[in-house]
Amino acid sequence: MITDASQPDKDYTAALEDEVRQFRLLLNGVTDYAIYMLDTAGTIKTWNQGGQRIKGYSQGEVVGSHFSRFYTPEDVAAGAPQRSLEVARNEGRFASEGWRVRKDGSRFYASVVIDPILSDGELIGYAKVTRDITERLETQRLLQEAQMSLLHAQKMEAIGKLTLGLAHDFNNLLAVVINALDLIAMRVTDDPRLTRNVEAALRASERGALLTRQLLTFGRGQNLTPQSNDVNQIIGDLSELMRRSCPENVDLTFNLEAGLPIIEVDKPQLEAAVLNLVVNSRDALQAGGTITITTSAQRVSDPSSPDTDHDMIRVDVSDDGEGIPDELQERVFEPFFTTKDIGKGSGLGLSQVFGFAAQSGGRAALTSARGQGTTVSIFLPIARNSV
Repeated sequence: MITDASQPDKDYTAALEDEVRQFRLLLNGVTDYAIYMLDTAGTIKTWNQGGQRIKGYSQGEVVGSHFSRFYTPEDVAAGAPQRSLEVARNEGRFASEGWRVRKDGSRFYASVVIDPILSDGELIGYAKVTRDITERLETQRLLQEAQMSLLHAQKMEAIGKLTLGLAHDFNNLLAVVINALDLIAMRVTDDPRLTRNVEAALRASERGALLTRQLLTFGRGQNLTPQSNDVNQIIGDLSELMRRSCPENVDLTFNLEAGLPIIEVDKPQLEAAVLNLVVNSRDALQAGGTITITTSAQRVSDPSSPDTDHDMIRVDVSDDGEGIPDELQERVFEPFFTTKDIGKGSGLGLSQVFGFAAQSGGRAALTSARGQGTTVSIFLPIARNSV
């Protein structure tokens, strides 16, 4: 009987080829990760379907080229590709996250792992695994923004509660003072000097009462009387007063979207809010400029629930002044905070706007850039029967 002595070698070779084929199938079946080998110098030796999907290159385009082609120019200049290989060789593994570049030039945020490949203790290359985690980075950014918005809302709520308590007590004290002054005024009509003093005290007390009402509005303690109103009509009726409030070197323009839905709003409070914003813009335009009032219907997201959208009317008051420094913008709606010189502002105008918008079921927002002006936006919900 004649035996084939080479049969075991053939079986071993077939098994090895089958293992290699299965390994290639496995690598090409992984599309969420770019998995490939580098030689000791960082030249790409293999490529998988995940690499093509993530980075946009076919196997023929990258095999034989250096893996630094995936790095940003600034990382290449800083020596990041070579440093990652050195860390993998010296420490047994390299892992990091950073920006990488696709074939079309777009950037993505990647999680990268590089492991050294050893044969009998000798380095023969590297295994590199890259995953696109741009979506995760964006999710983290949105989460951080939501957390910051929540912290700011909690801070404003705490300030509002403190303000509400103080305003109620102060309002009660003012009521006593005003009533006493009224009684004194009735009995001193024969003394002109004393009458003038009493009248001055009454005007100061009434000013204090107005500030108290603004505080109550900020603290959501002022009772509003919402009625169905046309926002464009309200602004149109207020336009003459706003024009008289502006000096000759300030232009007041209107950009009112036609056919806006009806809103349910306290008309005097909306008028006060818009007038406050116009006066703020006027004060920011000492050298002259333009104030623009814009109305529009928009579908906006709720900051406390980013996945929820609402149909709202937006009223913008914009100026082309110097703008507000970034570090001050998060404080502008706080009561008594003002960027104006001492004696030129109470710091309650924007807090009234904030409180009115919040109490009306909407919100207020500010955008500003140094040298490009400021826009304060009031978002008010559309009346249900007009949707």
